[in-house]
Amino acid sequence: MRSVVALCSLLFACSGAETGTSGIKARVIDLQGHRGARGLLPENTLMGFEGALAIGVTTLELDVAMTADGVLVVSHDPELSPELARLDGSYITQPVSLRSLTLDQVRRYDVGRIAPGTEYAARFPGQRGADGVRIPTLDEVFELGERLSERTIRYNVETKLDPNRGELTASPEAMTAALIAAVEERGLTERVTVQSFDWRSLAIARRQAPRLGRACLTTEQGDDTVKRGSPGASPWLGGIDVDDYPNLPAAVRAAGCTIWSPNHRDLDRSVVSRAQRAGLRVIPWTVNSRLEIAAILDLQVDGVISDYPDRARDEMRARGMSLPGTFRP
Repeated sequence: MRSVVALCSLLFACSGAETGTSGIKARVIDLQGHRGARGLLPENTLMGFEGALAIGVTTLELDVAMTADGVLVVSHDPELSPELARLDGSYITQPVSLRSLTLDQVRRYDVGRIAPGTEYAARFPGQRGADGVRIPTLDEVFELGERLSERTIRYNVETKLDPNRGELTASPEAMTAALIAAVEERGLTERVTVQSFDWRSLAIARRQAPRLGRACLTTEQGDDTVKRGSPGASPWLGGIDVDDYPNLPAAVRAAGCTIWSPNHRDLDRSVVSRAQRAGLRVIPWTVNSRLEIAAILDLQVDGVISDYPDRARDEMRARGMSLPGTFRP
């Protein structure tokens, strides 16, 4: 705990919310710590979320999977990765499905250090690892966030589903219902957004918990989830065929989302403006380099999802933008 605060102190003087001083109302955006603060601390862990709160974010961004005994745990992938997970001190050699493990079994794995020499380690050379770091439950993250932020932090929770590999995860119905129940039990409906690339989950949330925020995730890079020009609807879009609409923001609106979270490489100023005119807030992912952060803020987006919330804060401060408050243990 003290090490997290010390890291924050090296990055900033950890103070309350900062605002512009020009006399003009400072621009406000939603700064989201991706998987906590993945560039700095172990991803999707209590250590990482504590660090993000100490740095100062608007929203904790995280992912959920479901165990064999029906518990929502915080993990980006439906499988434990050999690049990250250790069992009895040694990195695993093959992926292990979280869906095949009970919560007690999941807790045996240490996810606090990236395996040296891996591609993942090369991507995040500055991540500060630790030993004895376990995968938390969703409720444990809620407990931490509520306690440290005095019930002010927001949460953006991605249901990790894959319509092309349904055997790896719980069904969209089961996972979304469990998420809604966890949110309602904590009384967090007004401060939680559910996001997903699999829009089936968002349709379920819209029916079962219409007051819950919904963010449609998309990418047209690499593993394209939109599939413009392809016959029929993309399996990711919950039955919506993007080619039936004049543009992608219109399809997002048809899906019932009020937030659109695209890959930041899919955006330019005209696309952002079109989406905002359609009533959408545009919060792209995952914006990491200082040049990328500056460029995406130039597009007048409504938020930024970053592995490096410290870098985003630096750029926001330089522009006189309002900064989220910081929360220390």
